[in-house]
Amino acid sequence: MKAVSDLRIQIFADGADKASILELYRQPYIKGFTTNPTLMRATGVTDYQQFALDLLATIQDRPISFEVFADEEPEMEEQARHIAAWSENVFVKIPVMNTNGASTYDLVRRLSGEGIQLNVTALLTLEQVRDVCAALQGNAPAYVSVFAGRIADTGRDPVPLMREAVAIVNDANAQLMWASPRELLNVFQADEIGCHVITATTDILKKLPLVGKDLHGFSQETVQMFRRDAVMSGYSLPTAKQGVSVVSRR
Repeated sequence: MKAVSDLRIQIFADGADKASILELYRQPYIKGFTTNPTLMRATGVTDYQQFALDLLATIQDRPISFEVFADEEPEMEEQARHIAAWSENVFVKIPVMNTNGASTYDLVRRLSGEGIQLNVTALLTLEQVRDVCAALQGNAPAYVSVFAGRIADTGRDPVPLMREAVAIVNDANAQLMWASPRELLNVFQADEIGCHVITATTDILKKLPLVGKDLHGFSQETVQMFRRDAVMSGYSLPTAKQGVSVVSRR
């Protein structure tokens, strides 16, 4: 199997913990960063702009995406222009639709046409991929973010869809982003089909040292973990000498 250093895909760190983000920034295999309001709320971020500007004071040479949170198109557009002005390495995340299901394709077309770097997010269908790519028209650097992990959560295999999405996005001169991966294996699946970027949370990134690990040794380590935890928990069972009442089964 491939070593991490041999992967063609770019790995972006996805999260909203400032300390973790800045620690990952020191890792050369992390090629960019993404976050969103849900992650920011979960980590206790209260000042959206200050959080972003604090990160941008250090992260100036890799792409980093920040999302609009308005629901009406005029306010979305205003927020997008404001966010884009923070730094040249910022990509503005625009959801593929608003909460009522109205598409944002016209907004994407306007912003992209003006040279604003976008990360169009929350896509789950090939129809959305086609429509977003048509709106982007190759005017400015852009990511098309398909939530492959959420597709998998519905019992569907995301790989065939993502493979088709790669071809569509390549024609639009954009980059396909495999978002919401559920396991480290997704990194290798995304790399194999030629996906350009995969986002990964810290819990997945922590598994990178396991790549190529000897499975027999891994099996032994697993048994050792079970034994260690049982001993540390102080579990015990009565021995044969102590006598055990057995319920007969008929």
